[in-house]
Amino acid sequence: MKKITPFLMFNNQAEEAAKLYTSVFKNSKMVSVTRGPDGAAMSVTFELEGETFLSFNGGPHFKFSEGISLFVDCETQAEVDALWEQLAAGGKHKQCGWLEDRFGVSWQIIPRTLMQLMGDKDPAKAGRVVQAMLGMRKIDIAALERAYAGN
Repeated sequence: MKKITPFLMFNNQAEEAAKLYTSVFKNSKMVSVTRGPDGAAMSVTFELEGETFLSFNGGPHFKFSEGISLFVDCETQAEVDALWEQLAAGGKHKQCGWLEDRFGVSWQIIPRTLMQLMGDKDPAKAGRVVQAMLGMRKIDIAALERAYAGN
């Protein structure tokens, strides 16, 4: 086990969430499910893109918040679109590339291009990109590039 591993506490959907997440990300797998006497999942270990997650069904008093989110570095608009559609299904669309999935977990679906354009040494170009991003829910790379170019 790694020194630090993300741990997600669900009400009673740890296995359902892990199945969704491992179906969405290509290099992912279910590692183990520990079941209670009634056969229901108690804890679930899964991997997403090489990162191990532990999850547990702890009851309704545990809630997720945007204070912790899962940041996904995307290479293309097609990847942004696919992840956004799959993870946001039944959840909530937020601003600036954030979404909350149907389990309450917050995700940031961010194209690498956004970080590159926002990091430009020209403050006017970077500022236009930030302003464009602030008006978006799902990030649109073409719109960011237009803002960067001043169009």
